[in-house]
Amino acid sequence: MSQMNKPINLFEYEFLAPQHLSQMALDYYASGAWDEITLRDNRAAYERYKLRPRILLDVSHRSLTTKILGQQIKMPILIAPMAVQCLAHPQGELVTAKVAADFGIIMVLSTFSTKKLEDVASAANLPKNLWFQLYVHLDRSLTRTLVERAEVAGYQALCLTVDTPVLGRRERDQRNLFTLPLGMELANFTSMANWEIPEMENAPGLSADFANRLSPTITWKDIDWLQSLTSLPIVVKGILRADDGIRAVEHGAKGIIVSNHGGRQLDGAIATIDALSEIVAAVGSQVDVMLDGGIRRGTDILKALALGAKAVLIGRPILWALAVDGAAGIHHLLELLHDELDVAMALSGCTRVQDIDASLVRHI
Repeated sequence: MSQMNKPINLFEYEFLAPQHLSQMALDYYASGAWDEITLRDNRAAYERYKLRPRILLDVSHRSLTTKILGQQIKMPILIAPMAVQCLAHPQGELVTAKVAADFGIIMVLSTFSTKKLEDVASAANLPKNLWFQLYVHLDRSLTRTLVERAEVAGYQALCLTVDTPVLGRRERDQRNLFTLPLGMELANFTSMANWEIPEMENAPGLSADFANRLSPTITWKDIDWLQSLTSLPIVVKGILRADDGIRAVEHGAKGIIVSNHGGRQLDGAIATIDALSEIVAAVGSQVDVMLDGGIRRGTDILKALALGAKAVLIGRPILWALAVDGAAGIHHLLELLHDELDVAMALSGCTRVQDIDASLVRHI
């Protein structure tokens, strides 16, 4: 891609992505549940928070580095778990993992990736930059096997998604009868016994698979069960309430991700930035609190950090960049976010991530 045509912000990557994706893939990546109210509000909510910059401070030297679960990363950004990335690029998750490692940030690999978790770890060259996202399956032996494989492959944490006891209804996928193209597979399961995508009348194959595999019996005890299987720290993803944040800490979680699944589960759920403050207030500094959903600008990241997040996770924009320009696209997108956050910090009187606090924002 020529310098003249290169996007200058995340919105331009989103604008270009439909030229590089099938309609089915585009709708799968972009869609939310039902009327997509939460999907839209995740983005709109940031506009309700206004910045209150400090002035006349020396900001000539700045650093965006921070630590998550004790690991230093280049900037307070992680790549969110996103399924079937080979819809965007033939090498999918392998590309994303390598760029994340090269850039010095953490990628969270989806259980439903289209490249095997072992191959992704090899591509990254630095499994310390990888976490593995996990669902609790009806067949608990599948979950156990995935945990064991992730630990052997060198993943540094398990990211347990807890907002999916059943699958949210995404009507665009329903209309498209979404399924994986011929030759593409859910790579982490293809070699496992008793794994096949069930047939379901009038339902897309991948959605039917999710619906039949996820466990609606998942409870807090499953966090305890996972801890009995592994020494890896567990990060709980999908919390939107303070009381649930407290319970996560009580059950030994080392991190919390404030998330509504990108608006893909319960439509009408609170925007993540609106849920953040009460959760941070409830758990204090006991665990690292992170957030995903709707982030498109460096100022969005600044607002989330001011409200108490230690870092944010970026999802869909990574897919748009992957589809538009592969590894170069993702690297450029991360550079854009780094530069925007750097400028936003300077203009707010902050030289370090640790300088960012609640005095910088006001809810209108």
